[in-house]
Amino acid sequence: MTNAQIIANDPGWLIAVKALLVFALCVLLTLMSVWGERRLVARMQQRLGPNRVGPFGLVQALADGVKLALKEDLIPAAADKVVFIIAPIISVTTCFMSFAVIPFSGQVTLFGKVTAMQLTDIPVGVLYVLSIASIGVYGIVLAGWSSGSTYPLLGGLRSSAQVISYEIAMGLSLVAVFIYAGSMSTSEIVAAQSQWWYAVVLFPSFVIYGISMVGETNRAPFDLAEAEGELVGGFHTEYSSLKFALFFLAEYVNIIAVSALATTLFLGGYHAPPGLGFTEAWLGGWFTMVWFFTKVILFFFVFVWLRGTLPRMRYDQFMQFGWKVLIPVSLAWIMIVATLRVLSLNGAPKAATVAFASTVVLIIMLVNFGFESARNKKKNAPFAEVSEPEFAVPQLPIKVSTINVSTGKKGDQ
Repeated sequence: MTNAQIIANDPGWLIAVKALLVFALCVLLTLMSVWGERRLVARMQQRLGPNRVGPFGLVQALADGVKLALKEDLIPAAADKVVFIIAPIISVTTCFMSFAVIPFSGQVTLFGKVTAMQLTDIPVGVLYVLSIASIGVYGIVLAGWSSGSTYPLLGGLRSSAQVISYEIAMGLSLVAVFIYAGSMSTSEIVAAQSQWWYAVVLFPSFVIYGISMVGETNRAPFDLAEAEGELVGGFHTEYSSLKFALFFLAEYVNIIAVSALATTLFLGGYHAPPGLGFTEAWLGGWFTMVWFFTKVILFFFVFVWLRGTLPRMRYDQFMQFGWKVLIPVSLAWIMIVATLRVLSLNGAPKAATVAFASTVVLIIMLVNFGFESARNKKKNAPFAEVSEPEFAVPQLPIKVSTINVSTGKKGDQ
């Protein structure tokens, strides 16, 4: 039986238990992610990081959460109070809802019932995740607008434009996965990667998704919710106490969500790496969750690595890169993948498929070489000589005072 058939027979109480486990895992991963990021960035900067609260500073994130909860909850006088309160709830709720279709494991036994650690499996599971992520943009926009202040509004507009732009590239990068898997169900996409992970077969899609998920989560070097000249936090500048904690929680849960989706679509999901498939039966199938979260943690490490090494981009460069590079490349790659898939399904000889792929690669290399040559030629071209302006400069009368050395008298010329 497939995961979808097993999940369809789950009783209501088992679904509630799995939902509670998924929620607890997300909160625990958020706490550990905050601690792990601070420790990793500290090591990259040759310092210690949190090491006082608990062993190795493990309780630091929990202590920070308690501190935020005990702070005074302020609402600006000019704010729309209802929307001001709802905005962080929208952001954090949509992040948790994304995990409903993520398969964390294969078939396991939970309280005597054979099931899979996945809440539900719908035929358009990936589209569900993308739609939920797009709803999360409302939390950002409403937070900036409802604050009744200029800079949060600007930060909200910047963040929403950034998220929407890179969600387009992210969605286009997944089209190739749908074409190869023949389904939008997350469990079926995982099952389709039993031989080859799509990170290898569809490497350009994997790279585009990796860049897009960093931009979509407002993380460095794409953390442009705040501008350098404003010295404020962006759309959540006016927030404090638990509301700010919800935005903080939403950011890290969103990082885990996009990492889990990348693991599902490109790294085989909960399946073990090639050659280690025998480990999937350990602990009654529960060991597959170890492989899943190992891949998620690997993606999270990349997030931290980027934050600790790359400088922040300019906003215009960032938006230009998304619209003029990622989206056109995604469209071209979709056409190539669709053509190759049609050739393979129609029984075309491998020589024709290889010839088509080689021709496309050669054309891309020639176009790239042409662009580089034109760019170098423009860079090395001599500066154009600027001719002097042809107009007469009037001579100003200058009065010079002189002193006769012999007589000591002062005279004008």
